[in-house]
Amino acid sequence: MQFIDQAEVDVHGGDGGDGLVAFRREKYVPAGGPSGGRGGNGGSVILQAVSNLQTLLDFRYAHRFQAEHGERGGPKNMTGATGQDLVVEVPCGTMIYDAETGELLGDLVTEGQTLCVAEGGKGGLGNSAFLSNRNRAPETCLPGLPGEEGRIRLELKLLAEVGIIGLPNAGKSTLISALSAAKPKVADYPFTTLVPNLGVVRKPTGDGTVFADIPGLIAGAHAGAGLGHDFLRHIERTRVLLHVIDITTLDPIEHYHTIQQELIAYGHGLADRPQLLALNKVDAVPEDELEVVTEELMASSGCDRIFGISAVSRQGLDELLQVIWDLLEETAPKEVEVEPEPFPNLVPQEMAPTQWT
Repeated sequence: MQFIDQAEVDVHGGDGGDGLVAFRREKYVPAGGPSGGRGGNGGSVILQAVSNLQTLLDFRYAHRFQAEHGERGGPKNMTGATGQDLVVEVPCGTMIYDAETGELLGDLVTEGQTLCVAEGGKGGLGNSAFLSNRNRAPETCLPGLPGEEGRIRLELKLLAEVGIIGLPNAGKSTLISALSAAKPKVADYPFTTLVPNLGVVRKPTGDGTVFADIPGLIAGAHAGAGLGHDFLRHIERTRVLLHVIDITTLDPIEHYHTIQQELIAYGHGLADRPQLLALNKVDAVPEDELEVVTEELMASSGCDRIFGISAVSRQGLDELLQVIWDLLEETAPKEVEVEPEPFPNLVPQEMAPTQWT
């Protein structure tokens, strides 16, 4: 399945139905009067977030969404049928922008959340609405109003609590496949991962946490180099970043600074996000070399703890996960308790009786 995280589509609300000019023609009603009904309202285009979608692939082939028009009013003051709303499903985490102005219209994060992007037009009035003492037989009606229309841009930002970042071939895909049931492509050449991979990692309590494997970043990713510029947005929602560094490279310290510079240049607060450093493939280097690299990286990064792991042999993963769980619990949003307001006095204090008689 292709991973599409951006799309532009045209949306059109349904037009309202026209009002009707009609008069009553009944045998025993000599002056029946006007009886034209109003038109039905047009349907609206509504976006709804669902959890069973992970990509905007459907919008690559469908570029126009039109809701149903309202029906014309009928005789005997009958209102025309209302146009049916068009509900379009999008993945959770989809942000909706006005394509012309760039204004953010909404952010659909939770399942079932909806956003109306094109409201339907109102139905026109029939001639019965123009009846008055001066005009007992109006022959006037109003047309339905056109529905809203516009062009919107959809941008998907994956919902994950932990983002795995690093240079190409650092072992990020191997790590997420070892931690979860995800099966990303793994190979010994750069840019194996072309799209973000999501994996659910189970906590000891039984509930799951979503990890996101971001395609390898390189120097200049924030400016469009490589694949990083296209996918850096997917770690904007993460609460913790796991920076994976290949210890078998010539200069792991330089690799660390390359990623940090890209996070700072990209902005959006990524450089300030809680971050854990993990030296991967430690089973491929001698113990003394691991200690030297760890001390140099701690001095260069200012971190007081660096994890040595091996995604292939699962060495050090349990310890790393425990620290991630603790960090997620520390950074969890606090629920604000709102004290209920006291029940209002229905009787003013000065009017309240002091005793019953």
